Amino acid sequence: MASNRTFTMIKPEAVAAGHAGKILDMIMANGFRVVSLKYTRISHHEAGAFYEVHKERPFYGELVDYMASGPTYVAILEKENAVEDFRKLIGATDPANAEEGTIRKRFAESKAKNAVHGSDSNENALIEGHFFFSTREQH
Repeated sequence: MASNRTFTMIKPEAVAAGHAGKILDMIMANGFRVVSLKYTRISHHEAGAFYEVHKERPFYGELVDYMASGPTYVAILEKENAVEDFRKLIGATDPANAEEGTIRKRFAESKAKNAVHGSDSNENALIEGHFFFSTREQH
């Protein structure tokens, strides 16, 4: 069953490059409502916990270091069929393979520095949203 909420993170390189506002504009222009939004810096420990699902993958250490390297925006978004629609909006992980008009095609630097995170399932959207936001912070 499709959920009406998903989670996103605007990653450190996109924030550093000044793209956060443009990315949020694209998200809202595509019918998503921002339920919760926070500007934060993720600690190395928090990044490790957030990406623990990838702990056995060879890129895990680099990913954790990268995500802790600078400030990010984290957000819960709402829209009918949110997870699937947001995955389409952000585009392929590798911006070279992303479709024109997607966030990653427009703002990502590389496959590793791909501008945004988007939940890959309804279950993960709920878990990821609760990782960063208390219930009272979700409007």
